[in-house]
Amino acid sequence: MSKFIDRVVVHVRAGNGGHGCASVHREKFKPLGGPDGGNGGNGGDVVLEVDANVHTLLDFHFHPHAKAGSGKPGEGSNRDGKRGGELVLKVPDGTVVLDAKGEVLADLVGAGQRFVAARGGRGGLGNASLASKARKAPGFALLGEEGEENELVLELKSVADVGLVGFPSAGKSSLVSVLSAAKPKIADYPFTTLVPNLGVVLAGEITFTVADVPGLIPGASSGRGLGLDFLRHLERCAVLAHVVDCATLEPGRDPVSDVDALEDELAAYRPALVGDIGLGDLADRPRVVILNKVDVPDAAELAEMVRPEFEARGWPVFEISAVSREGLRPLTFALAELVGGYREAHPKAEPKRPVIRPIATDESGFTVIPDPNEPGGFVVRGVRPERWVRQTQFDNDEAVGYLADRLARLGVEDKLVKLGAKPGASVTIGPVTFDWEPQISAGVDMVPTGRGTDLRLENNDRIGAAERKHASRVRRGLVEDGDE
Repeated sequence: MSKFIDRVVVHVRAGNGGHGCASVHREKFKPLGGPDGGNGGNGGDVVLEVDANVHTLLDFHFHPHAKAGSGKPGEGSNRDGKRGGELVLKVPDGTVVLDAKGEVLADLVGAGQRFVAARGGRGGLGNASLASKARKAPGFALLGEEGEENELVLELKSVADVGLVGFPSAGKSSLVSVLSAAKPKIADYPFTTLVPNLGVVLAGEITFTVADVPGLIPGASSGRGLGLDFLRHLERCAVLAHVVDCATLEPGRDPVSDVDALEDELAAYRPALVGDIGLGDLADRPRVVILNKVDVPDAAELAEMVRPEFEARGWPVFEISAVSREGLRPLTFALAELVGGYREAHPKAEPKRPVIRPIATDESGFTVIPDPNEPGGFVVRGVRPERWVRQTQFDNDEAVGYLADRLARLGVEDKLVKLGAKPGASVTIGPVTFDWEPQISAGVDMVPTGRGTDLRLENNDRIGAAERKHASRVRRGLVEDGDE
């Protein structure tokens, strides 16, 4: 038996970028072949895509973890690594994507809509791409970046034009079954409907969808019964229809009190997101009152008595019987007219084009702030410096020197001087903490040495024993201070 799942927590991880290759072309009679290391392939993205054939989040309930393919490393002879395969996860129409804090990231409405849930890591450059006048044959390559890893909440909010609300056993499922070709479960006990049922209704030239939401009871907006789980399915509905049981034998219940109780719940419920339709709170939606079960004589009399009460509120009232199908035709065309009027007033918006905002040429792309955990220390934040650190091989002196040159050209060195950084001050960039040594020249012309080495790191006599030890720790993996 299939299950209806409309809220799940998923863990997505994009693919890692492949490492660049450090290779030198070797061929007989060509001693200076030059660097020929290829670039690593980018990691694959994890993408959520709306599929019209998917109607539940059931697959994510049983398989909450998803990972895209990683990029392949580069190889010699200028061979770039293969890009990691993109992982496309199919979701139903009306899926809302939230982060772990509950912030809405995307509202996926319409077949083919896509959202990148996790971006793949960049592949590292090979030494062929790193060659320059200063480094004609680099003895290092850049590492590939790790892919993004996110924990997301997926919520399904049914995309329906008309939402049927009412107490349990009011006849909502029966009404859906006679208005459309849908065949929901129908029985004579409360809470027969445990999942929303959608049906497609044709009235003249207008086709619209109707949703049967599981029975609401007083306190539904605060979690009582099933209402809190399924009130979200009403958020996209243009019209709300109260289905009232005029033949109920329960003491203390009557059509007016039933509708008033449900109106209180609709007013108390605050949608987190309505989506592109922009209708606002549920209390603001157009209302229709459907007095059901008038095939029962007592129910027909009660319907006549309460009809003026609802009409005085300005709500259209229809007396029907889902069993005998009495009054269904006027109801169908009235709902179609309301839906058609809404569609004319709210035409579908054109897909938004991406807006590209170039970064100003004078923007440094980083910030330097005092380290709150280390007196006299500093923290460097920025997309570029943090990426450069993650892509650096710290067991390779030449790679570390290349990183120092890049940071100096970006302006990190000058910024630290302006902020009054002292020699030996701890500087943290991303996951890396090192001791700042302004005496080590960076961003200037370097004297080429052997591949994988850097003269500034190996022969700087002004670095004491402690500094050299710390620099070695940095190159081996940058352990925390005090971890020896």
